[in-house]
Amino acid sequence: MRSSYNKLLNSFTFVLALCTFFLIIAGGLVTSTDSGLSVPDWPLSYGKLMPPMVGGIFYEHGHRMVASFVGFLTVILVFLIFRKERRSWLRKLSLLALLAVVLQGLLGGMTVIFLLPTWISVTHATLAQTFFCIVSAIALFQSSWWQESELPVLPQVSGNSLFKFGLLTIGAVYIQLIFGALMRHSGAGLAVPDFPLAYGQLLPSLTQESLGQYNIELILRNIRLAADGPITASQITIHLIHRYWAIITGLMVLTYAFRVYRHCGSILALRMGALVLTILIPLQITLGAFTVLSRKAVDITTIHVATGALLLVSTVLTTIMIYRVIPHTASAQQLDPAFNLKGATT
Repeated sequence: MRSSYNKLLNSFTFVLALCTFFLIIAGGLVTSTDSGLSVPDWPLSYGKLMPPMVGGIFYEHGHRMVASFVGFLTVILVFLIFRKERRSWLRKLSLLALLAVVLQGLLGGMTVIFLLPTWISVTHATLAQTFFCIVSAIALFQSSWWQESELPVLPQVSGNSLFKFGLLTIGAVYIQLIFGALMRHSGAGLAVPDFPLAYGQLLPSLTQESLGQYNIELILRNIRLAADGPITASQITIHLIHRYWAIITGLMVLTYAFRVYRHCGSILALRMGALVLTILIPLQITLGAFTVLSRKAVDITTIHVATGALLLVSTVLTTIMIYRVIPHTASAQQLDPAFNLKGATT
């Protein structure tokens, strides 16, 4: 058992990760209920610290309260890590988490001040996912599994190949979440109102005549109000990119999960990681379909956002654990004393 393991610090980091997940859910509710400008000022809310929690204010100001709490916990985490943690790289990672949460708060304010510009809103959403990954990784690095367990060692060739494929899979999921954020914040969520086809086609026509027909169909089906403006070709394109990239991402995640189970099935944590990925992919695709078919019902849309965050974090943590059981060189041992030349704990 390694003396550097601190159960209290590990538990605190885990709580921070859970609070961050709740923050993502709160942010999803703001978007799903169109409450982004329910509070038009920042950092105060209608000039107050606590405005009446009614209507959209409940979601927007509630989101701000959760974000402030997460920021406060992040400051405490950095303090604790600098007091208790000997690994310098982990100290730097905690500072990166602090920087991310500060930038996240500023971007949140900018989305209000500049009236929800798409690029700021997408960056805000993407950074939230990144911060969730960082704090979840810190929790893993603080865990007894990472620091204390005597683990089997993967053959270096297959382990490196699996790790590289994991990085590619993380990239695919991350890109998919960016496309999802772009779709939500550009008003393209119902630019294609049917599923699995798009206006009865795999690739609908984007001519002006076709767009006119699509907009008439949307009005007749009461999907989009006239005040929202007509659906554009770019909105349909964004929607379809998100939809079809989901197929590529899903295949990559399922392939990754299969390879992890085949090569690392003897390691409980990695076997569970593969199982989680295998469950999340069909769940996420189903939620995406029902988001469209339910006309973006608040609960389904929000769960879809939250499941996407879980999918990204699960892929990241599984890949980090793969790295943990690959044989490493002396330089890796110097980076983290949890490694020796055989890849097991010292």
